[in-house]
Amino acid sequence: MTANYTTTQSGAPIASDGHSQSVGADGAIPLTDHYLIEKLAQFNRERIPERIVHAKGGGAFGTFEVTEDVSRFTRASVFQPGTSTETLIRFSSVAGEAGSPDTWRDPRGFALRFYTEEGNYDLVGNNTPVFFLRDGIKFPDFIHSQKRLPGSNLRDADMQWDFWTNSPESAHQVTWLMGERGMPQDWRHMQGYGSHTYMWINADGEKVWVKYHFKSNQGVEGMSDDDAVTMAGENSDHYLSDLYEAIERGDFPSWDLHVQVMPYEDAKTYRFNPFDLTKIWPHSDYPLIKVGKLTLNKNPENYFAQIEQAAFSPANFVPGIAASPDKMLQARIFSYADAHRYRVGTNHAQLPVNAPKSPVNSYTKDGQGRMSFNSASTPVYAPSTQGGPVADPARHGGHGGWENDGELTLSAHSLHAEDDDFGQPGTLYREVFNDAQKAGLLETITGAVGGVQSPEIRENAIQYWANVDADLGSKLRANLGSVAVSEAEAANKI
Repeated sequence: MTANYTTTQSGAPIASDGHSQSVGADGAIPLTDHYLIEKLAQFNRERIPERIVHAKGGGAFGTFEVTEDVSRFTRASVFQPGTSTETLIRFSSVAGEAGSPDTWRDPRGFALRFYTEEGNYDLVGNNTPVFFLRDGIKFPDFIHSQKRLPGSNLRDADMQWDFWTNSPESAHQVTWLMGERGMPQDWRHMQGYGSHTYMWINADGEKVWVKYHFKSNQGVEGMSDDDAVTMAGENSDHYLSDLYEAIERGDFPSWDLHVQVMPYEDAKTYRFNPFDLTKIWPHSDYPLIKVGKLTLNKNPENYFAQIEQAAFSPANFVPGIAASPDKMLQARIFSYADAHRYRVGTNHAQLPVNAPKSPVNSYTKDGQGRMSFNSASTPVYAPSTQGGPVADPARHGGHGGWENDGELTLSAHSLHAEDDDFGQPGTLYREVFNDAQKAGLLETITGAVGGVQSPEIRENAIQYWANVDADLGSKLRANLGSVAVSEAEAANKI
């Protein structure tokens, strides 16, 4: 037993800081996990009024055109052959505040809304196919480590690396972040990913698992650290202005959407846990299948009304698309919608940018910022004999669940044959990065870890990268030794 133990806000001791409850290792997260709910709900209310994360961003409107036939995988109307759907996208940075420079090294948000004939479908992803965590219960701690110290209000390398090195599942995403794609030239020249695993359901009720990939038709271009620093001083809104000006001159950026499709039964025995957000599915196992093309062709008329008030949520599904056992996704399904109720208002979905193009027949009523309402004779409850809307299972298009027969437990996802935290980032470094990208990664992490003051945390960071690749760890150690010597020499000269 430890004297300094974690508790709820009411003082009760906590069994785990790192694992949500789930029904079996890969099962659903229940509402009875009161600590997860308390932690996320509290986290969502920490800032007023900007977004807690992804505060700095910009966006545009466009269209999504289906050019291929994937109807054998999903009945979702938005992905049927020949369909054209209005869209809204918001690009963003994760950790920086609303006034931060666009060119800080950070993952970039890629939040996309499809205004479909069956309701809004929101795909809230990033410019990387993985993330730092696999369980939402650690998300508030992660963001705290990337934000600012409570005393000095400064960002702190020790805090960042202390969290990362004590969360080895972060290694894959940190390798992406510190690599060339961690500093895009602009939003137009980067990829977009749904990142999570989702379920697709076809017209016959058959289920598959999918991952989304948006491939930039402008190409993928990075920016050097030196150019990023310069740009931060010259134009801290570089990404925002680049996107706006490109659309204004008619140079409409576009991305081709591809999906990876995994047969439903494969998930049970696949070599990696397919619901672990820190893992990818190699394309050699599940090749990309093209779906269509996303084009951005209209700038917002009012940034606040159409971008700042845009409220994307992974909870916004449509028939034919559903969640998966991905624990991070399940936590986000609660957390995003709850954050919008706090930040924008209870009735945020009635604002024009958030309102679906399809009819809304709902029993929700009242609340802050209510804009629309039913007639006085419309029932406000169900079931009713007085003519109110009724649920239609046939229109819904099939249950999006999965079977699980496990006890309520605090645990990570179940481990599959090749699951470990450093295997895929090591493969990314050795087999995907070219020599120039490897050299750039080493230079970037040398600078990043070089800012760590604690000898213990610095040593943990070196070991972290040695676990990714032994040679990379050795080179980092040598570089940091040189940095220490240079600092000492400079101090002696002073």
